[in-house]
Amino acid sequence: MPATRPRPGLDCGQGWSSPGLNVLGWVAHQRRTLRWLSRIGFTMRLLPSSWILILLFLVAPAAARAGGMAIVINSGDATLSVLDMDRGTELRRIPVLREPHHVVLSPNGRELLVGDAGGNEMLFLDPHTGEVLHRMPVADPYHLAFSPNGKWLVVTGLARNQVDVYDAATMALVKRFPLGTMPSHVTYAPDSSMAYVTLQGTNKVAALDLHRQAVSWTAEVGSTPAGIMWLNGKLLVADMGTDFFAVLDPVDGHTEQRVHTGRGAHQLFLSPDGKTLWVNNRVDGTTTAVDPATLSVRRTYRVPGGPDCIDFAPDGKLWITQRFIQKVGVLDPVSGALQSYPVGRSPHGIFLTTGAPPATVAAR
Repeated sequence: MPATRPRPGLDCGQGWSSPGLNVLGWVAHQRRTLRWLSRIGFTMRLLPSSWILILLFLVAPAAARAGGMAIVINSGDATLSVLDMDRGTELRRIPVLREPHHVVLSPNGRELLVGDAGGNEMLFLDPHTGEVLHRMPVADPYHLAFSPNGKWLVVTGLARNQVDVYDAATMALVKRFPLGTMPSHVTYAPDSSMAYVTLQGTNKVAALDLHRQAVSWTAEVGSTPAGIMWLNGKLLVADMGTDFFAVLDPVDGHTEQRVHTGRGAHQLFLSPDGKTLWVNNRVDGTTTAVDPATLSVRRTYRVPGGPDCIDFAPDGKLWITQRFIQKVGVLDPVSGALQSYPVGRSPHGIFLTTGAPPATVAAR
C-alpha cells in the first residue's frame, strides 16, 4: 500500500502525514497573507525577493513551521492535549463531553476520529491542526478501527457490551452485536472479511463474519484480553491479566503459543518499517521489543506509569502514553532514553500529525 495513504484500522491513532497536504496548506496561508497585505496598501514589488520570503516565514502559522503536533486523548480530563512535538510543550486543550479513549484516522486521511465513550459522541478532527470539524452521536465508542478496504468502521462499546458495525462511507449503523462482556479492542483479517474483538469480561476473543454479519466463533484466551493484532497469518492478543500475549489461529481461535513480555501485557504495535513488534506492559511499566518473524524478545525498556498506546515519529522515536502519571513519554529505542511531558489525567490514545507511515507487513 502506498505510503501516502494511511492503513485503516490503526489502534490508538498511529500517525500518518502527507507532505503534499502540508505544503498546500502553507501555500494557501501565504495567499491569504498576500491578500491581507494588499488590503492595507502594501506593495510586495517594493521588496527584494529574499525579504518577501522572510516576511512570509514570519507570518506563517507556528504549526506549519514546527515538526508536528501530538494529539493526546485524556480520558480522565475529558480533553485532548495538543503538544508541540519539537519542544514537548502543550499548545492547547480541546474539551470533549465526558470520557474519550481511542483515535483512528479515516481511510482517506482527511479526518481524525476520536471516540468519546462516556459522552456517546464521535468527534471528527482535522488531522493536521486538531481543529474539531464536526461531531455525531455514537453509542459508547470505546475503541474503533476501519477495515483495510475502507468499507467498515467497527466500534466496540465496552460499557454497553456491544459491537457496532458502520458503513464507513455513510456512517450508517449496519449491525449491532450484543457481546458480553466488555468488548475492548478490534482488528481485521487482511481481506476485511472478518473482524476480531477481545472480550475483557469473559476472557474471550470473538470473530465476526462481516459478509454474513454474524458471529463466527468465540474462544477462551488467558485473562482480561485487551490489544489484538493480525500479524503474519495469526492473531496476537495481549493478555492484560497475565504477563504474555497469545498467538491464536484465526480459523477457530485456539491458542498456539504464548510469548511472555511483562505483567499487564496490554497493547501491541508494529513499527513503521515492520521490523519490530512493540508490546506495552502496563503493570510492569515496561515496553518490550519483539522480533515479528520469530516472536522472540529482543529488549525491554523501562517506561513507568502504565504505558498504554504508541505512535511512531519520523525520527524513529516512540511516543507512549503513560496512563497512570498524566504524562506522554518519548522513547529513543537506540539509547533507551525516555523524556516525558505532562498532559491531562489518564492519557490513553495518541496521534502524531507527522507520524511515520505505518507498516504494511501486518496484512499478510
